[in-house]
Amino acid sequence: MTGSAGAAVLERPRALPWFGQQVGVSLATFLIGLAAVVGSIGGSVVLLLRGGLTPFQEVVDTITSPTQGLILWLGVGLGGVAVTLALSLHRYVPTKAARGASIVGGALGAQAMLFSAIYLLFRTGDVEIFIRNFFDVEQLEGLGTLFLRGAMNTVILAFGAEALGIIIGLALALLVLSKRAVVRAPARLYINFFRATPLLWQLLFFSTVMVVGFGLFPRDPYPVAIIILGLNAGGYSAEIFRAGIHSVEQGQLEAARSLGMSYLQALRYAILPQAIRRVIPPLMNEFVILIKDTSLVAILGLTFIQRELLAVGRDAVLETGNSTAYLGTALGYLVVTLPLIRLVTWLEHRLRSGLVGVGA
Repeated sequence: MTGSAGAAVLERPRALPWFGQQVGVSLATFLIGLAAVVGSIGGSVVLLLRGGLTPFQEVVDTITSPTQGLILWLGVGLGGVAVTLALSLHRYVPTKAARGASIVGGALGAQAMLFSAIYLLFRTGDVEIFIRNFFDVEQLEGLGTLFLRGAMNTVILAFGAEALGIIIGLALALLVLSKRAVVRAPARLYINFFRATPLLWQLLFFSTVMVVGFGLFPRDPYPVAIIILGLNAGGYSAEIFRAGIHSVEQGQLEAARSLGMSYLQALRYAILPQAIRRVIPPLMNEFVILIKDTSLVAILGLTFIQRELLAVGRDAVLETGNSTAYLGTALGYLVVTLPLIRLVTWLEHRLRSGLVGVGA
């Protein structure tokens, strides 16, 4: 056998493209489900944008129009067909790719049915009152600068509190790991207290203690808010750090001690670097939660330029008598938190291979 012939024999058969692995029923299920979700959701969005978002009556007319109803009922019908085909026939298709396409088509169909059903139910209510009070986009005009300042204040509160919380949490985690109960007990008491009591109560109580009892920051509640949020974040960060340190194999500590390191040196050079790498994703998740918790500091009476996102929206609602400003508040939180949520996901994937290597 010549070299070229041997290479031809050993050459693996080329995999068929995705469409080539489909059969009629699997491809039909996928396309019907895709048409259902694109038609119902995409069609509704396009119809709404074509009708215009201002004045609010245009939105009401679009939502209650026969065209919108037809789009939704088509979504229900096509989605039902896709789900029925996926449930009844996906087990009988010959290839794995075909079964996957059937399942995807059924899932898309189910999503289209759910969206259309909720939208149809919404149309049965008093659409005009709801849109006038919660989706009158004209009410947001001129509020962009205020919402931008509120978003900046929210980020400042969250970053300041998180930095303080990480310092407190790491210190508490090291104390909790002590073998001496007299060292562990105060740290454990702190963690349990701040995790077991509502943040709203902590803001009310400790702001009174700091301002009235200790005379700290009597005219500026901003640093008070950062400190209390940081104290709260410290309790949660401590548990994250403790779990991260415990996740590092005991043999790592023993190996470091066998090299002549003290316990603290082993923690500093062998354990903490690995533990910190492991706790970055949960710390980021805790930070996202902290961003939303900054909305509670409004009870401290921040000044006009110190208002965070929710306070800006609340004041706008009080001034206009319309609740659409809360829509701007929600959009502001999404702009701030969605990139961080994406960053958490990226970090988890980025660190996963390294964590497996350490664990192995």
